[in-house]
Order: sequence, then structure tokens, then C-alpha cells
Amino acid sequence: MTSSDAKTVGVRTIRIAAAVIRDDSGKLLLVRKRGTSTFMQAGGKIEPGEAPAAALARELREELGIVVDPTIASHLGSFSAPAANEPDARVEAELFELAIAGKPMPAAEIEEMIWLSPELASGMELAPLTADIVLPRYGRQS
Repeated sequence: MTSSDAKTVGVRTIRIAAAVIRDDSGKLLLVRKRGTSTFMQAGGKIEPGEAPAAALARELREELGIVVDPTIASHLGSFSAPAANEPDARVEAELFELAIAGKPMPAAEIEEMIWLSPELASGMELAPLTADIVLPRYGRQS
């Protein structure tokens, strides 16, 4: 067993679909689940047999009350990061960018929702996927 193998022993993998959603000023939509302190991309777990874009549309409807067409979500790639709220777990994230219509409102397990200016993120508690992948790659509006 190599040292890299040792790091993955006992580590669960959670497959998720997550969204990069910006407002007109370039702020990113982030959510915080009830009972946690970490902000992250909206989205959630992909159910067995479910397409990632369909999972994202389902999660956005359940968590924020917004309806999106999964066919217009732009796939940004597949990324891996430590899970924010589950020790000994990693997320394997299918990351999508999309625009939303309507006003999102926290629902289900979402306690809080914010629009974050990427340049103000330094003092916040962010999920590894958000801090290490989303902000450096997609934090600025193109």
C-alpha cells in the first residue's frame, strides 16, 4: 500500500451535482445547511441512475424553490474535494454553471443563502469544493 492509498482507506465517496450561479454583478450564490457553519455551492447528492444535470435541477427545486431546465446547464467538469460536513468522506462533484429566473428562497435543509462577492470570501468558512475549486476557477464573471 502506498501513502496515497493509505489516505483513501475508509474514505467514502459522495457523488454530487453542484451549481455555479452568479447574479448580474458577479456574486456567487452559496448555501449553508441547517446545523452547519460552512457555505457551499447549491446542489446535492446524485441518486442511483439519475443524470447529474437532473439531480441538480431536483436539488435546486427542493432546496431553493427554483425551477431550472437541466438541458441548459453548462457542464464545467468533474472535480473531487473533501466533503465539508461529513468526516472521512470526499465529494465527487459534477459542476454546472447556469442562470436562474426567479428569486431563490432557502427551503428543505438549507438554513441560509447568500450572494457572495468572491473578493470578500477570505474570512468565510467555505466548503473545500467552493474554496479550492470554484472560487479560483469560476469566481470571476467572464
